[in-house]
Amino acid sequence: MSVGIFSIGVHALQNAQISLMTTEHNIANIATPGYNRQRTIPATNVPYYTGAGYVGTGAHIMTIGRMYDIFITGQANREQTAVSELQTYAADLAHINNILMDDTAGMSSALKDFFASIQQVAADPSSLTARQSMLSMGQVLAARFQSLDSRLSELYQSANTRIQGDVSMINSYAHQIADLNLQISIAESTHQPPNDLYDRRDQLVTELNKYVRVNVTQDSSGAYTVSIGTGHQLVTRTHVTEFEAIPSSADPARLVVGLKLPTGTQELPDSEIIGGSLGGTLKFRADSLDKASNSLGRIAASVALTFNAQHALGQDLNGNIQGDANFMAKFFTVPEPNVIPDSRNGAGAPVITAEFLPPSYEENFYTNLTDSDYELEWDGANWTLTRLTDRVSWSAPSIAALNTAMGDTQGFRLNAAGFTPGNYSYTIRPTRDMARNFAVDPKMAADTRQIAVAAPVRTSAGAANAGHATISAGMTGPGYSVAGTPVTLTYNKASNDFSIAPALVFPVDVTVNGVTTSYSGNPVPYINGATIAFNGIRFEINGSPENGDTFEIARNTGGISDNRNALLLGQLQTGNTMSGKAAGFLSAYAQLVGDLGSKGREVNATMSAHQILLEQAQSARESISGVNLDEEAANLLRYQQAYQAAAKMIDIASKMFDAILAIRT
Repeated sequence: MSVGIFSIGVHALQNAQISLMTTEHNIANIATPGYNRQRTIPATNVPYYTGAGYVGTGAHIMTIGRMYDIFITGQANREQTAVSELQTYAADLAHINNILMDDTAGMSSALKDFFASIQQVAADPSSLTARQSMLSMGQVLAARFQSLDSRLSELYQSANTRIQGDVSMINSYAHQIADLNLQISIAESTHQPPNDLYDRRDQLVTELNKYVRVNVTQDSSGAYTVSIGTGHQLVTRTHVTEFEAIPSSADPARLVVGLKLPTGTQELPDSEIIGGSLGGTLKFRADSLDKASNSLGRIAASVALTFNAQHALGQDLNGNIQGDANFMAKFFTVPEPNVIPDSRNGAGAPVITAEFLPPSYEENFYTNLTDSDYELEWDGANWTLTRLTDRVSWSAPSIAALNTAMGDTQGFRLNAAGFTPGNYSYTIRPTRDMARNFAVDPKMAADTRQIAVAAPVRTSAGAANAGHATISAGMTGPGYSVAGTPVTLTYNKASNDFSIAPALVFPVDVTVNGVTTSYSGNPVPYINGATIAFNGIRFEINGSPENGDTFEIARNTGGISDNRNALLLGQLQTGNTMSGKAAGFLSAYAQLVGDLGSKGREVNATMSAHQILLEQAQSARESISGVNLDEEAANLLRYQQAYQAAAKMIDIASKMFDAILAIRT
């Protein structure tokens, strides 16, 4: 009997000792990230039968379990990856908003100052000082576009750097998880859970979720399989398939994520990289940085195209107009749209180029450019152009037919040279690089007299006119010609019409209340206030002319004090010059800033919501898995007393055994 008591006491002593060690282990790891509180799980020993019934033989520690809830841990990881993604996105948006919203460094002040300088020229067209000021403000405007684009380019470079860093960290965590899979597999051969190894592995998964959202499954051996996206496996037991930051096949300057496979590196779409700082970087670049760069470039291209188109309708201080050898039509310069061939295209791929369409004209010039990139693909039968912002597409069997199908709705057209059968892909960026390359034409900067401030034609009423009719100042439109000028209109009172000479100016259009009638020859009826147009020149005659009254339209020789084209250039500031005549320069920039500001508020609000959910999940996890010092202190006392009681039990058993031995002797 004393031997049985002795055995029970030894087991009790061992149980108390292990429990004490487990409690001390909990206390020592109170600040260890990812540590899950452990506890001893005792079980009753097998009793033995006596005539008086079954007699207990004490207890043993069956295992040491960790206080772990897989559901709550998974919820915390999901919220962690969302918070990490949104934190990265919000920080980047804050940078871009600070760049564009700055009152001093933003575009609004530079645009206003430039157009204010045009008004100064309009007030004194012959002043070389005013012209120099306008040129200087144009150069300031160009520098502002370039500066903003440069700062956005820095964000692209930063995104590339962060992608490389995040991919490196993901690979590092993946290898550590694979190593722990092996250690856990070996440790589990004892049929006891290696709790500390479990904690380390789960903490690595938590850390990995800060970089990218992962899916984790556990196989029968206890090993984790870690995958991302649509099931691309990163860790399979002890094998790691590494990520790699590689140049995009569609744009070598843009790093994307690739998966290293035995057959080569597979480029992953950005849409498959979700969550974490890596997902936040990719999402910011695709949703906000691209939009900001394209929108800024669209404004730059629209300013250059519309301003140049109106400038080309003017006359410079030397009397030169469009068609003259010394006339400078362009005030600003921008490159043509950028076309990037896919790196997977074969050597025989056709050379695709793009060019801006001339701005449309309706009261003022405007562009139809969008802030989207485009994808052009040849599938062996058709060319398909897809606008990436909304996936609207156009298809045709040739580039020429594709241009026809697209019309002028996108503001550019395509050209192709050379062709070998195959499948080809191209990225078209009509506006991305426009702000970076926006500049005042160097030839214009060399001589401010080349600024076309005046209109190329003038009108006059005959000195001998007896009637009370006046003719408006003539204006020119796209494609105008001064061939055949001077043109004379002679009024015939009996038939209330004009005879126009020379005849080569026909056809003549007469517009009343928006309705235009074209005349191929004389006579042309007189309608008070109607707009009369020929060869791109338009004017109005108002009042009551008398028989034989004449009106003349001639080239504007000696018009150094004429400011009509300067006034039209200045009106571009407030005109609807963009988005198919739906927005102006300043409103388009304000919309860009407003959209990014709204996106920033949206991301911050979403981040705050996920932060609350993360804190709740972490709190729930801590309530189960966290170490509570008060509880552990109570356990220390309890197990200490149990240890002392077990020791007393052994002492009593020892004395009983000694007493038995004494009787026998």
